[in-house]
Amino acid sequence: MEMLPHALNWFEIPVTDFDRAKKFYSAIYDYEMPEQQFGPNRMGFLLFDRETGGIGGAIVKGENYVPSSDGARIYLAGGNDLSTVLSRVENSGGKIVFPKILIGPGLGYMAYINDTEGNMLGLFSPH
Repeated sequence: MEMLPHALNWFEIPVTDFDRAKKFYSAIYDYEMPEQQFGPNRMGFLLFDRETGGIGGAIVKGENYVPSSDGARIYLAGGNDLSTVLSRVENSGGKIVFPKILIGPGLGYMAYINDTEGNMLGLFSPH
């Protein structure tokens, strides 16, 4: 089998209330989320550096997009220090489910949050 450079190519986070979800993600990452309509789907894009091969994703409202805390778990980048993003979660309508912990020496930190739509997501940072 071919060794792929990344295990992830793109991700989509299902939302039911697009405006509420856009406000949540814009608040925790401190930016204005760009959005676009693709056919019947409304998408809001999380920031990433495409020029250096970064992997992107979006929040999506559309048919067959159902938020869940039981589905596949994705880990969003939490910046250099996860504490910054985590400090904005609850004031933005989300919930910290599992606080920031060290994964292991040299492996970074993680936390779990629920977004405003009921999705459980992981967050990761090196510090």
